[in-house]
Amino acid sequence: QVQLVESGGGLVQAGGSLRLSCAASGRTFSTYAMGWFRQAPGKEREFVASISWSGANTVYADSVKGRFTISRDNAKNTVYLQMNSLKPEDTGVYYCAADRFSAIATMKSEYDYWGQGTQVTVSS
Repeated sequence: QVQLVESGGGLVQAGGSLRLSCAASGRTFSTYAMGWFRQAPGKEREFVASISWSGANTVYADSVKGRFTISRDNAKNTVYLQMNSLKPEDTGVYYCAADRFSAIATMKSEYDYWGQGTQVTVSS
């Protein structure tokens, strides 16, 4: 079992930056692909970014490409999401997720463990 705890959310003006962190419990963190998803009010949870177990491979949603960066530190059991040039449409609850089996994953159904989420609000 893996527990994931997100932090770093908050209120920021458009054009600003935030860095989200996701701390994982368990010794097998370094073997999992990790992902970030977000959910805006009244909308489906959507994929944001994913990173392979080694950190060598990443993939991003088109809407965040060039603005967001996913990274991980396996020694600290932590994955990060650096968000720059934030827009009001980036507002939502951001969730961290872990995938035990895929090399990298973009679909919610591929992920096995989820955190509780952290709120990000971008004002215009």
